[in-house]
Amino acid sequence: MSDEHGDHDDEGYTGPATLLIGDKELAVELELRGYFQPIDGYYRWYGRVKENQELAGLAGGKKVKATVRTPHGEAVAELSDPDPWNRYRVMGTSRPPFATDLVTS
Repeated sequence: MSDEHGDHDDEGYTGPATLLIGDKELAVELELRGYFQPIDGYYRWYGRVKENQELAGLAGGKKVKATVRTPHGEAVAELSDPDPWNRYRVMGTSRPPFATDLVTS
């Protein structure tokens, strides 16, 4: 598939995850995708967390640092930008919390 980020296969994860925010653990559903950015040499991953009232209460519509844990791994992320359906954007750099052949360290 070719897009603005160059030629790459869709990589990602859709399903259950755990968000660690401060001392809280939240069970969530999310969808993640990622791509290697050749200009700066980083793998960038992003997605949305399905609406979750507990997350909305913790984040309050603001940016929040979190750890995303899936059955495939975990990674540090930033949550921000809830959409009109109260789904928070999640994004990270480097090793994603899902399997990919493009990240080796």
